[in-house]
Amino acid sequence: MNPSSTDSADRDQAADGAASGLANFVVAANRLPVDRVTLPDDTVAWRTSPGGLVTALIPVMRAQQGAWVGWHGAPDETLEPFVEDGLQLVPVPLSTQELAEYYEGMSNATLWPLYHDGVAFPEFHREWWDSYVDVNQRFTKQIADIAAEGATVWVQDYQLQLVPSLLRALRPDLRIGFFNHIPFPPVELFNQLPWRDQILQGLLGADIVGFQTPAGAANFRQAVRLRLRYESKAGWIGLPDGRRALAKAYPISIDAAGFQALAQQPDVQQRAAEIRAELGNPRWIFLGIDRLDYTKGIKQRLRAFGELVAEGELDSDEVVFLQVATPSRERVEEYRLLRDEIDRLVGRINGDLGKIGVQPLTYLHSSYPREEMAAMYTAADIMVVTPLRDGMNLVAKEFIACRSNNDGALILSEFAGAAQELKQSYLINPYDINGMKARMLEAVNDSPKERTRRMRSMRKQVFTYDIDRWASDFLTDLGR
Repeated sequence: MNPSSTDSADRDQAADGAASGLANFVVAANRLPVDRVTLPDDTVAWRTSPGGLVTALIPVMRAQQGAWVGWHGAPDETLEPFVEDGLQLVPVPLSTQELAEYYEGMSNATLWPLYHDGVAFPEFHREWWDSYVDVNQRFTKQIADIAAEGATVWVQDYQLQLVPSLLRALRPDLRIGFFNHIPFPPVELFNQLPWRDQILQGLLGADIVGFQTPAGAANFRQAVRLRLRYESKAGWIGLPDGRRALAKAYPISIDAAGFQALAQQPDVQQRAAEIRAELGNPRWIFLGIDRLDYTKGIKQRLRAFGELVAEGELDSDEVVFLQVATPSRERVEEYRLLRDEIDRLVGRINGDLGKIGVQPLTYLHSSYPREEMAAMYTAADIMVVTPLRDGMNLVAKEFIACRSNNDGALILSEFAGAAQELKQSYLINPYDINGMKARMLEAVNDSPKERTRRMRSMRKQVFTYDIDRWASDFLTDLGR
């Protein structure tokens, strides 16, 4: 099914749904795809949020004329559904306590580290789980209230893993899909979760449970076999109620053509030249753009780069590393400690290796719009993406989409989901600092012809399997 087109029957159904105030296509995610901002004249407006999930789903939403259910970003406040820029938005309220327990606690201090192979130690608290259940129930009610008869519902990510089964019980007429944007862990790790069976049952309420990689789908099916004793064959899981659920990989991607067009705009090209000039017009610019998170391997890559400069393998007069760390979950203690640690590391490297007017590391702890990021991608020579564990990593694909001249190099962790598609990148093990240093030097010293060969292959992959292909593949299977 092409998400950007419908036949006349679908259009009639959509019109009927719109007329009744109901939606035939519903996306549910932890956050709405907009942020509230106060303008200079003190009026309040909404703007599209940054981030891979929103970037991925907004085009599909517009094509489907759907509704989006999610939290609007402010605790202890209830908002009525509203329309913004053609999107029907349905806010789900959260209290301050729920924000602390459901989101910062269960979602980001329990599930996030556990699903990322225990890079940080997950915490297990019963009150967090109780809040997680309550919030998932509230999301379910909002979805059930807004969805038209026979509607398609697409639930997103690990914060809402109970919604499919809860929704199935309330609205058996719905077609339900779930997509997990982060890794699904091996059963040995998943078994640590006290509420493991409830999570599995929650996900199996969906007709399709989608994952970023085949390994994630296989981990889920193995957990279902070992924990619930349900049999699976060719990806299909047989359920006691007679239904079957499909667990399959659907690697998410980006609007590749949109990023390429953005990078080619004259003002973005000019900004890219300005960035190079502001960095001293070095011969080589290494670039990292990440959410500030302990899974992203930021410390490891900066340490590897610093050692190369200290050892004289890279000349500080010819090379600069620009690292952007977008603020994230700043109320969570683990993230505050990480920020302090990276601040100290950057200061130590620049203090030891910098000269007057020349610093090997430029570190920015801030958020930037897509235009500025496209300018950074264009200005850089070598993109460094080194997560310790990552579901996909769209930054790697965005960088590739912006390289319309087939130049530049991508250094990529083999533990990112994107590594399975971008095999012509300079793959590294982020735990191996010496190996990372060797690959950085290889990317610098390879011939332009070799870098072009690699980039051309990766661009073909990214443009062939773009965001439309991802949505189309998932929705086609769900439609069946």
